Amino acid sequence: MCIAVVGGMDRLGVSYREVAGRHKVTVQHFPRSCPRLGSRLAGVDAIIVFFGMSSHMIANVARAAGRASGVPVVMCRSCGVSSFEKCLVELSGKEVV
Repeated sequence: MCIAVVGGMDRLGVSYREVAGRHKVTVQHFPRSCPRLGSRLAGVDAIIVFFGMSSHMIANVARAAGRASGVPVVMCRSCGVSSFEKCLVELSGKEVV
C-alpha cells in the first residue's frame, strides 16, 4: 500500500517513513507544493493531508486528486508522528499495538 502525505514538516519525513514501515506501508511525502502535484497523487492508495501545515491550494489539489482517483483522503490538523500513526490506523481499520 502506498500513501501520499501532503503537508507536514520536512524534518519529520524520516519519522513518517519509519512509522509507515511498521505498518507495512510506503510513503510519498510532499511537504509543500510541487509541479504537477495532482498527477503525482494519482497512483497512490490513500492521501493524508496535514491541513494545519499546508496551504489551501495544496489541500484542495489533494482533495480533488482523491476524488478523481476514488481513493480515501484523510484530513488531519496536527502534523505530528502520533497523529500520522492515528491516520494510518484509521485507513487500515486496525488497532495500534
